[in-house]
Order: sequence, then structure tokens, then C-alpha cells
Amino acid sequence: MRSIWNGNISFGLVSIPIKIYPATEDHSISFRQIHTRDNGRIRYRKVCELEDKPVESGEIGRAYEDADGALVPITEEDLEALPLPTTHTLEIEAFISASEIDPLQMGDAYYLGTSGAAGAKPYTLLREALKRSEKVAIAKYAHRGRERLGMLRVVGDTIALHRLLWPDEVREPAGVAPKEKVTVKPAELDLADTLMETLGEVDLNDLRDEYHEALEELVAAKVSGATPTAEPGERPAGAQVVDLMAALEESVRSAKEARGEGAGEAGEAAEGPEGPEGEAGEEAEATVHELRGRKKAPAKKAPAAEKKTAAKRGGTKTAKAAKAAEEEPAGKAAGKKQTGTKKAATKKTTAKKQPGKRGTRTAS
Repeated sequence: MRSIWNGNISFGLVSIPIKIYPATEDHSISFRQIHTRDNGRIRYRKVCELEDKPVESGEIGRAYEDADGALVPITEEDLEALPLPTTHTLEIEAFISASEIDPLQMGDAYYLGTSGAAGAKPYTLLREALKRSEKVAIAKYAHRGRERLGMLRVVGDTIALHRLLWPDEVREPAGVAPKEKVTVKPAELDLADTLMETLGEVDLNDLRDEYHEALEELVAAKVSGATPTAEPGERPAGAQVVDLMAALEESVRSAKEARGEGAGEAGEAAEGPEGPEGEAGEEAEATVHELRGRKKAPAKKAPAAEKKTAAKRGGTKTAKAAKAAEEEPAGKAAGKKQTGTKKAATKKTTAKKQPGKRGTRTAS
């Protein structure tokens, strides 16, 4: 592996001679630009606008363009005169917890190796100190004509350097978040947690760049003169507004099926702390559907979800009404019976008061 920077780590009065090696690589396939009519190569040449002819790289310098478009030449001597103490030194400024670094500041990664046998012991000392403290080192160094900020941490038996953006290079996310005010229900969060637990466990080594693999096959087929057999991938469907709870339930169910687990637990997670009879259970019974053109239901009619829940409870108004309807004939019959009894008693009393005639039987 070829080093891209030579210098020293300055750790107080300890100096560690090091070399910096790239820790990552881009596996993308690069293309050349051609003339589609005759496949001729398209190249870019650096041409002087005043002389209208190509210029060699040794004749090219730097200049700053001001607001008026005027070019101010900046020579190598001007740059070398600037106070840049970290030209060949990686100066450690402090040791902090890795959690204090905003991931937005993280940039390219490099491995630090020793330059010569003399740097083995101080290198190992710094590495073990970082391990025991469970902290990272913040350092400044110069690379490609500018001073940079870096973070040192331990990776296996090696010290790694992550380039950091300066804090003022990270933009504020003003105006990016949704402006609409929405409320997320506890049942929706419960389902989201379930989905995260189902999808959260993965071995990163199992993830592949499928597009890159397909591109390699395409190039290999073209080189060998064969006709590419790759089929075009499916175009992603446009985003649709769906019932969020139903979409979460279906996502959990699909994720569990893909992992070979039971899919019945998704509904249980949707019940929430209130159980199947609570508000969360009612929401969980919704189905996926588009929301455009939806009309509000009349106030007197109960939603379908409430009717289903009421049927489960077995104590709804409809059930009570049915029970009352069944009891109503019995009540009326009882009332009629009581009325008939009263009339009979009245008739008997009246018959006793009137004097009976001979040969006439009184009511008994």
C-alpha cells in the first residue's frame, strides 16, 4: 500500500514518525467520454485563453478571483510564508469522548503506520493509552495546502485517522424539517419499535452492491462480444399516502416472514398498553388505502372500527338495544297481567257490595 503523507504525531514531548495510508477505496467502474458517432476519445486540454493553445502542467499556477472577476496570482513562496506549524506534524490537541463528535463532521478515513523501527514503542504507547481511556484524540494537520482537523481512534492493532470538517463547515438544517405539525400516537411508535427490532440486526459483511455487480457483468459481456442479458430493474412506484398504522403492521409482518418468524405478533404489538379493547386496538384494525377523496362520516354513524370493537366487547349500545327489545314483550305482558288482575279485583269488590237477588250467584 502506498502512503500519501509522511510526518510525525506530536503527543506532548513524544514524537512518533508515521505514514498515512488510505483506509477506504471506491469500487465503482470509471468510464471515458467518447464521440458517439465514431467512438473517438474525448479529452480535455488545459488551454490559455490569451494564447489559445495548450499549456504544460509545469506552467500552471494559482490565482484568486475577486468579486470583480480580476485574478490575483498566489505563488508557492506566498503559501510557504504562511504560519502553518502542522505542515509535517499531526499535532494532538486533546482527548475527548467519541460521542462528543457530530457524525456530520466525519470525512475520509486513513490508517497510520510507523515510519521505521524507532516509532514502534511510542506508537504502541499511544494506541494502548487510547484503548484504556476509551477516548479519541483530536489533532490538527496539514494536507493538500490547507490545515485540517482529525480524530484518532484504535481499530484492531492500528491507529486510524478520520478527517473531520471544521465546525463552521457543517451547515444548519434550517427549513429542511417538515413544517406541518403532526402527532405520532403511542401505538404507532410501538409498531415502529417492533419494525426496528426486526430489521435492526444485520451483518454488514452480507450486504452487497448489486448495481456494481450487474455493471461488471454488463461490461464483461460487452468485452466478450456477447449480448447483455440483464433485465431492467423495476422502477420505484410513486409515494402514496396510506394509513400509517396499516403500513407499519404490513412492514413488520413482511419483515418477520422474510426472517422466517411468525407474523401474528404484529397485531399484538399494535394493541399497545391499553389492550385490544383500547384506542390502540381500534387503530390497529385499519387497512391500507389511499386517503384522497375521503369524506367525513356523519356524526350519528359510528366508524367501522368502533363497531368491530363494540362487537368484541359484547356490551355495546346495539347489544343493549337488542336485549331491551327481547325483554320488551315480557314487560308488556306483565303489565297487561297486572291490569287484568286489578280489574278482576275491582269487579269482585263491586259484586260483594251490591245485594244479591234470589237465584242469582254472586261472583266468588
